[in-house]
Amino acid sequence: MSRAGEALLGALVREGSLAGRSAPPMVLWRFARPHTIVGTTLSVLALYAIATTEFAGGALDAKPLDLFWTLLAAWCVNVFIVGINQLEDVEIDRVNKPFLPVAAGDLTPAAGWRIVVACAVVPLVLAVTQGVAELVAVALGLAIGTAYSVPPLRLKRFPALASLSITFVRAAVVNVGVWLHFSDAFGGGSAIHPAVSALIAVTVPFSFAIAILKDVPDVEGDRRYAIATFSVRLGARPVLAIGLAALTLGELGMATVGAALLDGANTVLLVAAQLAATAALWAFATSVDLADRASITRFYLRVWMLFFAEYAIVAAAYLLGS
Repeated sequence: MSRAGEALLGALVREGSLAGRSAPPMVLWRFARPHTIVGTTLSVLALYAIATTEFAGGALDAKPLDLFWTLLAAWCVNVFIVGINQLEDVEIDRVNKPFLPVAAGDLTPAAGWRIVVACAVVPLVLAVTQGVAELVAVALGLAIGTAYSVPPLRLKRFPALASLSITFVRAAVVNVGVWLHFSDAFGGGSAIHPAVSALIAVTVPFSFAIAILKDVPDVEGDRRYAIATFSVRLGARPVLAIGLAALTLGELGMATVGAALLDGANTVLLVAAQLAATAALWAFATSVDLADRASITRFYLRVWMLFFAEYAIVAAAYLLGS
């Protein structure tokens, strides 16, 4: 991993060490779960880069206001989803993630709910002014995020539904909704670009792996509060194996089938980067100590780094291939 990547990973791993820092911006940053914000940001930027390549000759400053408002809406939905989960899971987080601001006592539940409500209202208002595609994507993201965490549905209790809901939002709602919004802004219609289809294909296994791997270090609290995750039911080792299989399938699929089907992309970059990502994945996996929660969390965040890389790889392959 590059020095920049290790620096980012270190910052994300040290999220837990920030519990004593109660300055409002830092509390909000921790409440937003930084690794998810980075992933959301890169998703939007990559889809914007592909749209500019397709419709504006690669001019990355073609629609700056559309980019800004889309990022703001995406950030708000992101904070809503992770925030409402923290507000519903305070007791569980005191066992599993005591560094989170509500569980740590650095953010009151009342303040957390004000943030969450604002993060629901702002993107809905923005989406009304930005078109049908963004409105549907925002509404779906908010609805699924609520269903995942909040009774009576509380889908996180059911491992299959929990992983499917996370996968659907990350792989389908974000990619399709953001792409259709940018395509409409550039006057490109409603066709799904092959690069977006490829991103959907590769982010399905990535999102599924993230959905199941995130619970591996949290078995103690989940078991205590009757959250029957795959890690609780199957154990850490089988879940790690399933996650590795899904990630490997996604990366090698993009390196082979994806490279063959994406005519406008730089094939050499696409294949080389995917093979490098696969090698990095297995190098990370060999260092995991399933008896050490810090080691598991470090691996999980490295999977997020590889998820970030998928968007960067596909966008770069199109920018350089155009």
